[in-house]
Amino acid sequence: MAKKFSEITDTLKEFIEQQKIFFVATADADGRVNVSPKGADSLRVMDRNRVVWLNLTGSGNETAAHIMANNRITIMFCSFDEKPVILRLFGGGRVIHPKDPEWDRLAGLFAEKAGARQILDITVDLVQTSCGFQVPFYEYKGERDLLDKWAKKKGREGLEQYWQENNKTSLDGKPTGI
Repeated sequence: MAKKFSEITDTLKEFIEQQKIFFVATADADGRVNVSPKGADSLRVMDRNRVVWLNLTGSGNETAAHIMANNRITIMFCSFDEKPVILRLFGGGRVIHPKDPEWDRLAGLFAEKAGARQILDITVDLVQTSCGFQVPFYEYKGERDLLDKWAKKKGREGLEQYWQENNKTSLDGKPTGI
């Protein structure tokens, strides 16, 4: 059943790279727990204990606020086809904004996305797999392009205004670094 690893093995890296969706979970010490679905080819395995994730504009910005407050994050991948597997990456992260020196180098790992607002650089200290026997089968039908169209229509200036109005603090009023 469940197995623990100190690093991302080659087999687990292959599994991660095949997934079309993953889930990010964070929490501040005294606030709400946040779980968000992610996709859009926005995660890269950098090495056996490091992943980076391109965080696109959303209605909120809980992950950044939580990471800035307490540095804990869990990323979960779940197979919806073939072999049932759940994979969790536990660790700590840091938030990188477009104004930060590392931005250009790390953003270059991804296809250009108009709504890119942050990169999460995550150090993985525990990897766990579990069976996924109870996870149903689902069929992948493609990526949605709604966020990209919305962000392109807003333009850079409009996005920055949106971030100031909607992404500057978390639901609990914690700063996000924007």
